[in-house]
Amino acid sequence: MAVSPAPPPPSRAHWTDRGLLRWTRRYLGYSRAEARGLILLLLLALFFLLGPLLWRPQLVTYLPAADQQGLDQLVASLHEHRMSNAALTGRYPQRNGQSSRYPSVARVPLTPFDPNALTTEGWEARGVPHFVAQRMVKYKEAAGGFKDKAKIRKMYGLEDSVYQRLAPFMQLPEEASRRGEPFAKNGTAAGQDGAPSRFVRKPRNLQPFDLNTADTTQLMQIRGIGRWKALAVVKERNLLGGFINEKQLNDIWSFKEAPDLVDSVQKYTFVAPGFVPKQVPINSATFDEMCFHPCIRKPLARAIVAYRNQHGPFKTVADLKQIAFLKEADLEKLRPYVRCD
Repeated sequence: MAVSPAPPPPSRAHWTDRGLLRWTRRYLGYSRAEARGLILLLLLALFFLLGPLLWRPQLVTYLPAADQQGLDQLVASLHEHRMSNAALTGRYPQRNGQSSRYPSVARVPLTPFDPNALTTEGWEARGVPHFVAQRMVKYKEAAGGFKDKAKIRKMYGLEDSVYQRLAPFMQLPEEASRRGEPFAKNGTAAGQDGAPSRFVRKPRNLQPFDLNTADTTQLMQIRGIGRWKALAVVKERNLLGGFINEKQLNDIWSFKEAPDLVDSVQKYTFVAPGFVPKQVPINSATFDEMCFHPCIRKPLARAIVAYRNQHGPFKTVADLKQIAFLKEADLEKLRPYVRCD
């Protein structure tokens, strides 16, 4: 009887594999197939964790010299193109210290001067920059003039060194007179040196005057009417074409919250009998000519032009009733200020 050869002894890996399987099955309660699957998953996880570390690609070293050389060549070509192009050179001139946008103004020697009489060129001739000189002239026109040196000193952009050089020559007080200071005999406020100031005491017995011909000085004689309210009255009158009664002051925004002030104006003003205000021809006036009128405004001006283009010219002022949103009360306010030519 032939004897079969003995099997080869198991290798070390075989014993390790069997030992790991035996340990997994014994302590985790897995079957042989489950234990082998778990070991395979662990080996795959270990492979994916250690693989990037073992086969990491070599990082590329960045050398900026080539890119810098390309940028230098591009800058040189752009500079050469700009210098050789006469059109671009004329459009963007080289500036040497002072901008060529504003013409230079010759300087004048400093002598006493009235800041309220200077133009932009006058301020520039005394060393004030152009944009600051423009700002000072605009402020003077809006505020009605500088009343003291303190207002000029607070101008935005005016350097203190320039102000200190000009201040001794300005024919203005250091600060304006305040309320409560003593008054001179002529009705003007007296300053610290006794000289009369520019603020006039408002008279107590004021004679009534025509509201349609009065200027801001006359309006400011009424108690409670300052410069801005007087300017608002004149502006409203110019836009309307004239007041037909004093109650129209209630339509001014700064008078809406001051009914007692309207009563004061009505007390000292009047509208001349038979006065006819300036009228707007609604059949020929353009949108721009009508939209700023206080009784018309933009929506009604747009509707008038649209109706006129669609139905032809208005025959009478009463035809404005055809505009749906125009109320009867608004039509009565508008009637004295329009006409049909």
